[in-house]
Amino acid sequence: MYHHLQYYGYFKAQRGSLPNSATYQHIQKNNPRYLLNGSLGEKDDLLPDTLQKEKLLYSHMLSSPRLRSRQLLYDELDEVNPRLREPRELFSILSTKRPLQAPRWPTECEVIKENIHHIEWAPPQPEYLYQPTGNEKVPEIVGEEKGTVVYQLDSVPTEGSYFTSSRVGGKRGIIKQLAVTLQGPEDNTLLFESRFESGNLQKAVRVDTYEYELTLRTDLYTNKHTQWFYFRVQNTRKDATYRFTIVNLLKPKSLYTVGMKPLLYSQFDANTRNIGWRREGNDIKYYKNNTDDGQQPFYCLTWTIQFPYDQDTCFFAHFYPYTYTDLQCYLLSVANNPIQSQFCKLRTLCRSLAGNTVYLLTITNPSQTPQEAAAKKAVVLSARVHPGESNGSWVMKGFLDFILSNSPDAQLLRDIFVFKVLPMLNPDGVIVGNYRCSLAGRDLNRHYKTILKESFPCIWYTRNMIKRLLEEREVLLYCDFHGHSRKNNIFLYGCNNNNHKYWLHERVFPLMLSKNAPDKFSFHSCNFKVQKCKEGTGRVVMWRMGILNSYTMESTFGGSTLGSKKGTHFTIEDLKSLGYHVCDTLLDLCDPDQTKFTQCLAELKELLQQKIHKKFNELGRDKDLEGSWSDISLSDIESSTSGSDSSLSDGLPVHLANIADELNQKKKMLKRKKKKSLQTRKQRNEQYQRKNLMRKLKLTEDTAERAGFASTLQKQPNFFKNSENSSSLPVKNENPRLNETNFNRRDKDTPLDSSMVTLILPKNKERIQINFNRRDKDTPLDPSMTTLILPKNKEKMQNKKPGFTVSCSPKRTINCSQEPALGVKPNWPRSRYPATKRGCVAMAAYPSLHIHTYP
Repeated sequence: MYHHLQYYGYFKAQRGSLPNSATYQHIQKNNPRYLLNGSLGEKDDLLPDTLQKEKLLYSHMLSSPRLRSRQLLYDELDEVNPRLREPRELFSILSTKRPLQAPRWPTECEVIKENIHHIEWAPPQPEYLYQPTGNEKVPEIVGEEKGTVVYQLDSVPTEGSYFTSSRVGGKRGIIKQLAVTLQGPEDNTLLFESRFESGNLQKAVRVDTYEYELTLRTDLYTNKHTQWFYFRVQNTRKDATYRFTIVNLLKPKSLYTVGMKPLLYSQFDANTRNIGWRREGNDIKYYKNNTDDGQQPFYCLTWTIQFPYDQDTCFFAHFYPYTYTDLQCYLLSVANNPIQSQFCKLRTLCRSLAGNTVYLLTITNPSQTPQEAAAKKAVVLSARVHPGESNGSWVMKGFLDFILSNSPDAQLLRDIFVFKVLPMLNPDGVIVGNYRCSLAGRDLNRHYKTILKESFPCIWYTRNMIKRLLEEREVLLYCDFHGHSRKNNIFLYGCNNNNHKYWLHERVFPLMLSKNAPDKFSFHSCNFKVQKCKEGTGRVVMWRMGILNSYTMESTFGGSTLGSKKGTHFTIEDLKSLGYHVCDTLLDLCDPDQTKFTQCLAELKELLQQKIHKKFNELGRDKDLEGSWSDISLSDIESSTSGSDSSLSDGLPVHLANIADELNQKKKMLKRKKKKSLQTRKQRNEQYQRKNLMRKLKLTEDTAERAGFASTLQKQPNFFKNSENSSSLPVKNENPRLNETNFNRRDKDTPLDSSMVTLILPKNKERIQINFNRRDKDTPLDPSMTTLILPKNKEKMQNKKPGFTVSCSPKRTINCSQEPALGVKPNWPRSRYPATKRGCVAMAAYPSLHIHTYP
C-alpha cells in the first residue's frame, strides 16, 4: 500500500528535505515502516498478528502529514474508513467559493491589469435622435503623415495568420505604455486606451489641438468588420470642443445618418452622481472616405463633444457594452440564490477556442411524474454569436430577470416549458472586442452546418444539443438575439413554412409580439424569406431540423420610430423590457383559449392579400385571389431580407479547408465500410431478383408507351391527386429498391382502371407474364398470382411531413362566425389566467420536469 500511494503521488516528502537532515530523521522515526522494523523492539513480540501490522501501517500512513489527497474522505469521527469523492464535472462551472474565471486572451494581445466596470443607469428623460441640419462639417482626412500618433497597438493579427494559443492576461511580459507621455500639467493631449475587455481602438492621431482621427482594429485574424468601438480617454478639458473622426468604417449605410448618437460614460459622474452611459454628440456626419488606396472603400464617422469635467476619465462606445465578466457576475448571483438555483441549472456546453466557458442554462420547474416530463415543450434562446452586437445580451438579461422571478406568469412558463438558454455563444470575440467573428476569423452565424468541431466548437455543440433535444421533446421556438446597424426598431427574421396545414403559423408569434410592444417592435420590418446566403445561419438550420418557429431577433443600435417612443434612442431598460415581452408573447401563443391565435391568423391573411394585390398591381397583372390565392409562393411576394452587409460567407481559411476536406473523405470511407457485403447465397439471390424485377418493370413501361397506351393513360388528369390516399399504389417510384412486402393481394371484386398497367407476378418467381390487355371485371384472379398496379407517370409522391402543434394543449374547435372583422385591432384582455395569477391554481394542469441537463 505504501509503494502504491507513493507511486501515484499521494505520499510525498517535504520539499527541500534531505536524508541527513534532522527533519528527515524525525519523520523517519515516526514512520510506520521504521516502527515495524525494530525501532520499538522485536516486531514479532509487539505485533504478532500480520493483520494487525497492516492495520497499524495503514493508519499511520493516513495520519501522516505527508499524505496529500483531495480525493479521500473521512468519517465524522476521523476514523480510518476512506472513500473516494464523486467525480467532478467534465468542465468547471461557477463556484460560490472561488473567484470568477479570468478571461483567456490570445497570446498576441496585450491586456492592461485594470478592471473596467460600469454602472447600469436609465436616463430620466428620453434621449432624442440627432436632427441633421445639412451643414455638418466634413473634415479632410490628414493621416499620420501630417499628424501626431498618440496611441497605436504594436501588432494586430490580421488576414493570413490564425489563432494558436491563449492564456489568462494575454501576451507575456511587461505591458507597454502606448499613450504619449505628458510634458506637464499644461499638456492637454488626450490619453487613449483600449486594451481591456471588449475594447477596440487601434490607432489615434492628433491632427489639431482638440481634433483626433481614430482607426478601429479589424476583427482578429481578418482584414475587415470594423463597426464596434469602445475605448477610454483621459486628461480631458471641460471648456473645449473636441472632434473625433473614425476613418476606417466599412458599411456604406449606417444609423448615424438618421440621428444615432455615440455613447459617453464619465467616471466622475458615475462616482459622484450615479450617472452611467448617455447619448452625447453634435455635428454628427457619416460619409465616404475620399482617400482611395485601390482597396475596399472606407467610410467615416465624425462628431463633436464637450467633456463635463476637467481631468476626467471617460469612455466612448458604439453601444452599451456587456462583457464576458459581466455575464459571469450575473450567473454567479443566480448560482448563489437559493431559490433560483432550484429551477435554474447552470452547466458548461463546451469550451471556446481560447478555452473560455460557453454556459448553458436549463430553466424549468421540477416535475412530479415522468408523464409530466414528456408533456413539456422546449424553448431555445441564444445571444452574442456576433460579439459586437451587445443589444442581444441586454435583451437576454431582461428575459432572464423575468423568467427567474417569482412572478405568476414566470412560474407558469417554467411549469409548461423547458428553457435552454445560451447567453453568450462567442465569448472569445466578446473578450477581444471583435464585431462579428470568432478567433477562427469567420462569422459563426454562417457555419451552423459545419463539421469542424475543434474550429467552431460553440455552434457545433449548440446544434448537437438542439438535435438531442428534438429527440426528447418538441421545440416550440428557437430565437437568436442580434443587433442591427441600419434599421431602427426591433423585428424578426423567420422562415416561410411550405406546409399548408400550418400556413402562416410562423408569423403569428411576431405579430403577437408587435401587439404586446407596439412602441418598440415593428411587424412590417419582419421578413420570412430564406436566402441562399443565409443557409448556414442558426434560424435556417434549426428550421430545417424541424423547428417551425425559428427566428433571428434584430434589435437596433439606434431607437424607435413607433408610438410614444418615436424619435428617441433605446436605453438598456427598453431592451430589457423586450425580454419580458418575449415571455408575455409565449403565454399568448400557447393560451388554451385560441381566440388570439385565430384573430392573428385572420389578420395575417388579410395583410397577405393586400401585399399580393400590391405586387400584382406593380407588375401590371390581374389576379383572382378568391380561390387559389393561398397557393402563391410567399417567397415570390416578399423582398430579400435587408440583413448584414457581411452576410456573404468568406468560406473557410486555407488551414481549416484542408481539415474539412480530410473529414469529408473520412466520412465517405466510413459510409463505404458500413455497407455490409452479402454473406449468404440467399441474400445474393434476393438482391439479384430485385434488380431483375426492376429491369423488367422498366421494360414494361417502355413497351406500354410503344403500344399506344400513352394516350390512354393521359385521359385521367386527376389520377395523381387521388392517388395519394389510394391503396392501389404500393410502390414508391423514388425508392430504387423494390420492397417485396408491398405486393399485397388486391380485392377480387375491384376492377382495374383503364389507365393502369397490370403486371401479373407468379408467387414462385419462376416466370413473369405481362398482360397489357384489360381484364374482364368478372374474371377473378388466380390465387397463385399477385397483382402489381403501376401508374405510367413517374411523378414522385411527396410524403407529408408531420407538423408541429403551436399550442401547448390540444386545439379547441373554433366557431368561424366568432372571428373578428378584418382590419380591426383586437381588444386583448391583459389579465390572462386569472386563477393562476391569484393563487397559482392552474399550474397543476401543466406538467413539468427536472430536465436532463447537457452535457
